[in-house]
Amino acid sequence: MVNDGAWLDRVFQALADSTRRELVERLVRGPAAVSELARPFAMSLPAVMQHLQVLQDCGLVRSEKSGRVRTCRLEPAGLRLAEEWLGAQRTDWERRLDRLGDFLTEDPSRPDQGST
Repeated sequence: MVNDGAWLDRVFQALADSTRRELVERLVRGPAAVSELARPFAMSLPAVMQHLQVLQDCGLVRSEKSGRVRTCRLEPAGLRLAEEWLGAQRTDWERRLDRLGDFLTEDPSRPDQGST
């Protein structure tokens, strides 16, 4: 992506909505027609289509139209950069917590500890 920071903002903003997360969860099982995706929601078809458009705009979902049926599918590459960013954050925090654990288990009576 050209500007990963802006792209990540859009992905996380899209996933901040519970309806859109449910749509993504459904699409994990495979492609589905928009009408099928809309069925479990107590909202109009145009409202569901707006949610799908947000997911398409940030690259998480793509759709294609065949006749009168629009089918949506999850775009795994769209989630990959977000997953990599989250993984990097997790690694950094695990490293920090490991260092904190080491510090807390140091024996304060040993003057040679902590100096390298």
